[in-house]
Amino acid sequence: MGAAEAVRFDRVTKRFGDHTVLDGLDLSVGRGERVTLIGPSGSGKTTILRLLMTLERVTEGVIHVDGEPFSHMPGPGADGSGAGRLVPASERYLAERRRGIGMVFQHFNLFPHMSVLENVVEAPVHVLKEDREEAAERARELLGMVGLADKVDARPTRLSGGQQQRVAIARALAMRPDILLLDEVTSALDPELVAEVLDVLRDIARGTDITLLCVTHEMGFARDVSDRILMFDQGRIVESGRADELLDAPAHERTRAFLSAVR
Repeated sequence: MGAAEAVRFDRVTKRFGDHTVLDGLDLSVGRGERVTLIGPSGSGKTTILRLLMTLERVTEGVIHVDGEPFSHMPGPGADGSGAGRLVPASERYLAERRRGIGMVFQHFNLFPHMSVLENVVEAPVHVLKEDREEAAERARELLGMVGLADKVDARPTRLSGGQQQRVAIARALAMRPDILLLDEVTSALDPELVAEVLDVLRDIARGTDITLLCVTHEMGFARDVSDRILMFDQGRIVESGRADELLDAPAHERTRAFLSAVR
């Protein structure tokens, strides 16, 4: 595996009962690369993100992150040396390895009884063991970056959906992730609020070196932020290419049909 790879799926299959959601997926994402996953509902896109967040376990195959096994860990060798084959990762191993991965979900999942600032500070203090004052200072910077410097003391219920999603983005960034996963982050928003969230994400894509793996139906956003777009159907990649190439001149009939439906 190349040292410049942030994520690698090696023949990964995910099944739910008899239903195969991902079918022998091979996928490599470089460090700092921005990759967008498109395709119809049920094609496996969000499952990729959920596997990286350890919300699901692989059925077959192995996921690597930063050149190291992620879904699996080295098992004990026959001689007890620990140099044996890979075995499914323990919860402790996963908890340590997923710290460098952040995710913004469709729904904001903010704590309603906490202020905006407290929502952003909570995880860095309890998970990363950061000093609370230092975490609060960084949280204020991040909230300023997403245009919410004047909302630090507000409760989430007093914010619009777009503002709540921007808090969720700041919360994810507060964990200092190397990899940021975005799962249809505007799908729960009213149309007039979509632009404000996408503008924030465009700024993050242009102004940081975070590896971005994004699931979206917003093709304009995909064009603006993506180094590469992957078209999924029935758990497989049917087409891959640069954003302008795939969106303007798709080679596969399934891609053309999908793009016609979402535009």
